[in-house]
Amino acid sequence: MAAQGSGILVVGAGQAGISLVTALRELGDPTPVVLVGDEPEPPYERPPLSKSYLRGEHDRASLVFRDRRWFAEHGVELVTGDAVVDLDRGASGGRATTASGRVITFERLALTTGATNRLLPVDGAALDGVHAVRTLADADRLAPELLRARRVVVVGGGFIGLEIAAGARALGSEVTVVEATDRLLARAVTPTLSEFVREAHERRGTQILLSASAVRVHGDGSRASGVELADGTTLSADVVVVGIGVLPRTELAERLGLLVEPQGIVVDAQARTSDGVTVAAGDCTVGPNPFTRGVPGPTRLESVPHATDQARAAAATLAGHPTAYDQVPWFWSDQGDLRLQMAGLPAGADRVVVRGDVAAERFSVLSYREGVLLAVESVDSSADYVAVKRALEKGMTIDADAATDAAVPLKRLITGAHAAPSS
Repeated sequence: MAAQGSGILVVGAGQAGISLVTALRELGDPTPVVLVGDEPEPPYERPPLSKSYLRGEHDRASLVFRDRRWFAEHGVELVTGDAVVDLDRGASGGRATTASGRVITFERLALTTGATNRLLPVDGAALDGVHAVRTLADADRLAPELLRARRVVVVGGGFIGLEIAAGARALGSEVTVVEATDRLLARAVTPTLSEFVREAHERRGTQILLSASAVRVHGDGSRASGVELADGTTLSADVVVVGIGVLPRTELAERLGLLVEPQGIVVDAQARTSDGVTVAAGDCTVGPNPFTRGVPGPTRLESVPHATDQARAAAATLAGHPTAYDQVPWFWSDQGDLRLQMAGLPAGADRVVVRGDVAAERFSVLSYREGVLLAVESVDSSADYVAVKRALEKGMTIDADAATDAAVPLKRLITGAHAAPSS
């Protein structure tokens, strides 16, 4: 039988966890909160870990969201370096057990458990010199090795892999990116932007290998020295970085008997899980999104804005006045001197409009389906990005033919809403 609790337990002290706790206090909910994180550090920013932090441009203190005083002043007990390993709950509350043996009772529960990196499933992947970046500790291990490395192989052509590749190249390393699919960033961006990103990295001296799979990491028994590909090629490497995606952390949700899919913990628009009382937010969840624009099925997003906005919806639900999570998805990625900004979801597009100068690396790609604006991908074109994001937020659109004229600011072309495209 679950214990009767009197407070709120938030499991997971990443972006979603700290955002949820902050939103609770902004909403005026005074209920005592226990925020539990398995890392020894207080909640911190993750985006710089694959970019400026690796280059030594951020110190550790600058990454921290809140100091210890803030938690004390706001009635939040922060528990770090101790993972919740078991959960039990009933209608009136529940109890959690941590790895250290501590028992925490609660009345209301939020799961912001995040995700964990996919492991490279090949021989040699556990050798020294093979890295993945998800946590501050990961970045601390990689940073000094990147400074010394002459040859770096990055396995995975997603955002994290490309950000690290750009940083390693800027530090003077010879860099090769190995991507198993036929284009970079295939799950997140249009083929048009994928091709531009490939060419841009190659212009900066990075070798990009598409439709190439790593089958083994070579080494001397202790440290990696190269990556063997499926075609028999072996790439020499002082450092190997793996960025092949993440897996949502759903173990605790499964213990509670909540509905879980391979993509994550299933939530509704108010961030409620299948039991109707537990909420979940961030990288661990999958749920409805109004900006899929006719593409069926729930959506899982991995981004700081998503974690923050969904956490606010979860906090409102916990505070007793549920509010639908309906924010426009937006993202950014700094890959060396390339600044990519994206708003909306381009999946399902039947037309793309390119405006600006691709050769000068200053342009935007607008995606449409059945004449309805879906998304924008901008490279050094912040005004286009802002205009499309604003149009999407207002349920409005921009005529595709008019958008081709780069001399006309997109903000002048925003017009009334169109009907959503069909499924």
